[in-house]
Amino acid sequence: MEPKLQRLLETIRRLLRRGATQNISRLLGKIHPADIAHLYRYLDPKEQQELFNLIREPEVAGEVLAELDHAFSARLLEQLTGVQISIILQNMPYDDAADIVQNLPEDLAAEVLNLMKDEDSEEIEGLLQYEEDSAGGIMSTEIFSLREDLTVKEAIGSIQEAEDVEMVFYLYVTDEHNHLVGVLSLRQLLTVSPATVLREVMIRDVISVRTDMDQEEVARVVEKYNILAVPVVDESNKLMGLITVDDVIDVIREEATEDIYKMAGANEEELLLGNQAFKIARLRLPWLITNLFGGVATGYLMWLFKVTIKDVIALISFIPVITGMGGNVGGQSATIVVRGFATGKIDMTTLRKVFFKEMRVGMIMGVVCGLTVGLVAWGWHHNPYLGMVVGLAMTVAISVAATMGVLAPTFFKKIGVDPAIAATPFVQTANDITGILIYFATATMFIQYLK
Repeated sequence: MEPKLQRLLETIRRLLRRGATQNISRLLGKIHPADIAHLYRYLDPKEQQELFNLIREPEVAGEVLAELDHAFSARLLEQLTGVQISIILQNMPYDDAADIVQNLPEDLAAEVLNLMKDEDSEEIEGLLQYEEDSAGGIMSTEIFSLREDLTVKEAIGSIQEAEDVEMVFYLYVTDEHNHLVGVLSLRQLLTVSPATVLREVMIRDVISVRTDMDQEEVARVVEKYNILAVPVVDESNKLMGLITVDDVIDVIREEATEDIYKMAGANEEELLLGNQAFKIARLRLPWLITNLFGGVATGYLMWLFKVTIKDVIALISFIPVITGMGGNVGGQSATIVVRGFATGKIDMTTLRKVFFKEMRVGMIMGVVCGLTVGLVAWGWHHNPYLGMVVGLAMTVAISVAATMGVLAPTFFKKIGVDPAIAATPFVQTANDITGILIYFATATMFIQYLK
């Protein structure tokens, strides 16, 4: 944490302990909302709620909530009255307000919408029809557009009069039915004759996204075309809203963070749970239980090969190496494929190429590691056949693990399960099982030479 924020955190905690609410309220009025939001990850739940309740200005409260996770923001608001919530949400961008309303209890959400101004509640209810992680769910509906039959002079006048709308360097042009028909830059508008009609100078090939497009796809569109904003249209090409690059940055960070947490069996919500050990453990346990059963299955396989182990006790020496290396290689392949799916660099059309590439890489690594561990086994136990068995099992196990790392994420994506959640524990468990199976099956085949 930055020294400035560290001092601020210590000051707020000290004032909270003293009950100096007036001092805290005055202090919060001088702090940027993003800095207030940053402090929440270091406060316990009671302190978080107390701090939020002391923010006097609805505009500041709204900006703080916009910086926090929407589900967490909803939990903070649940402690307030419906009137207080409605006032705060009315001072927020509609897209952020809609995401928070979506996370409120159903009866409270309905009460809040009824208390809000008609125009605000209508905008939020309109956004609630879209999935939270879709283009419609993250777009801003407060968008500025120009009619195609306006002259440049009239367009400039409209821009000067515009207030409280999302506007960047692009100006979107619509027809009389609000269908998106073109786009202009401010530079274009200022360098042509004032009498020119917009339809004569606008660019007709507009890059846009549909309201139902996933937010990750939206991020890829913005990244691919290097644009500062992208308009959102419905199925009839009617202009519905706008997604700016700052929204896209949030999406990229959110999706990348979510994938990393999922692959580790954790959850970003932990950062906001403070020291609540039981709740954090509950979030992590499903992933660990999966691995637990995988470990039991691995132990059962070893029990089935107990005769082989009894006859050649030296085999025990290399069990951790076989399972560990297979898990590492499988995890590497799975990470590459999961991230490739997330960024769009891997799809079903390029999967065959990725599969064979990972298979070749796995075979190369398997041969190198197999030769290495085989020589170690030979030198350690003075048995060339043991070295051959360990080396061969290692080669096959790593090759299988590399291909498993491609197939598992692909399978889960095909059946509609997020690969980031399921692929990693599945790959680790599967590679432990297959590694042990390959190792002891190979040893059993050559048992007469190992005794």
